[in-house]
Amino acid sequence: MKVKLQKLWDSLHSSYWFVPTLMAVLAVALAFSMLTLDRTGKAGPLEKWGWIYTGGPDGARGLLSAVVSSMISVTATAFSISIVALQLATTNFGPRLMRTFMQDTGNQIVLGTFISTFVYCLLVLRTIRGHDYDVFVPQISITVGIVLALFSIGVLIYFINHASTIIQASHIISKVTTDLEQAIKRLFPEKIGHSKSEPKHQVGEIPASFDSQAYPIRSTGSGYLQIIDEAELMKLARKNNLLLRVKLRPGKFAIQGSELVMAWPGERVDEKLAEQIEDTFILGRERTEQQDIEFPINELVEIALRALSPGINDPFTAIRCIDRLSAGLSRLAQRDFPSPYRYDEDDNLRVIANPVTFPQLTDAAFNQIRRYGQSDVAVTIRLLDAIARIAPYTRNKKDKAALLRHAQMIERGSHEGVGEECDKACIEERYKAAVKALEV
Repeated sequence: MKVKLQKLWDSLHSSYWFVPTLMAVLAVALAFSMLTLDRTGKAGPLEKWGWIYTGGPDGARGLLSAVVSSMISVTATAFSISIVALQLATTNFGPRLMRTFMQDTGNQIVLGTFISTFVYCLLVLRTIRGHDYDVFVPQISITVGIVLALFSIGVLIYFINHASTIIQASHIISKVTTDLEQAIKRLFPEKIGHSKSEPKHQVGEIPASFDSQAYPIRSTGSGYLQIIDEAELMKLARKNNLLLRVKLRPGKFAIQGSELVMAWPGERVDEKLAEQIEDTFILGRERTEQQDIEFPINELVEIALRALSPGINDPFTAIRCIDRLSAGLSRLAQRDFPSPYRYDEDDNLRVIANPVTFPQLTDAAFNQIRRYGQSDVAVTIRLLDAIARIAPYTRNKKDKAALLRHAQMIERGSHEGVGEECDKACIEERYKAAVKALEV
């Protein structure tokens, strides 16, 4: 249930309707509250201090009508600017960055403020009466409407600055890097049950008949695997005395009918249990960073690749992405990657997961940038410098070997892409420095 709520919140947070709708509902509640206060005639203290509107019904109508008409115009303009910013970001930085822009809380609050002010003033405007026999001017409500209008002006000034900032490459790279850092903190170490410290006995604990007697639980839909409800999966495995082998990890695409998990022994799995296990795998239309550490890495790589394209030719943005990737990989190198073998509280092997590894993440970070940037000397040098910076943080030979393999491929690719001998000498010098750092 917790994981599904997280998925729901992520969907709401990535929309442009939730925050404005919530603020509009609050505006309705505020309008009725202020009108009730006006009908009770408790405006005395405010009137004494000179903070309350004291005009007549005609002036009140004109004032609120002006606010209402201006707010709806400003809202339309702000929404148009937001859509243009989304289009520019998609064109220049890639469609996967659309999610980052949609999650921008500043834009959501700006739209919500304008809509809320419009709704509030509209509701107050309808209550003003100016007939000789029936006069009602909600002074407190109109005063609050003026305050909301002034606040909206401040929000508009903020929005003008914010809209020009969020489409800058530095801001986008920083935002994706923050997502990467949060994902690292959240996912490592990743737990489904707990892992044993001695891996020697793990192979022996897997039944020899697992492949022949396991029951395949298949996906009933297609989409990207966004979240696995780890706690519920372990609970079902323990309750039904099963051993589960997870076939996919978050971020991978599941085709309808493809295997999500293998359950052993197969005779213990009925249709209801299979449905319960499948429900722990949440699919969606796009990837998210909730349990997919590769996704923010791929976003940084995509920004770098578009910067290196002939149409843009901006190696400085690519270098900035490489710096951020090196910082993220340095932090990942210091984390304990979860074991594939997960045990319950009684030390019984229950789940064989499919976790991501550090070499796979280095492939995701370096492979495409290396290929697209092999003819750019500055990018090639920065890739080798990045490996040299990551090297001191690596703690095992397998991780060092992955970095060394990338350093060798970068150096070999430079022979084909770089023609100037002085540039080759500089690259060779950085390559030797990277190799030396990996040998320490």
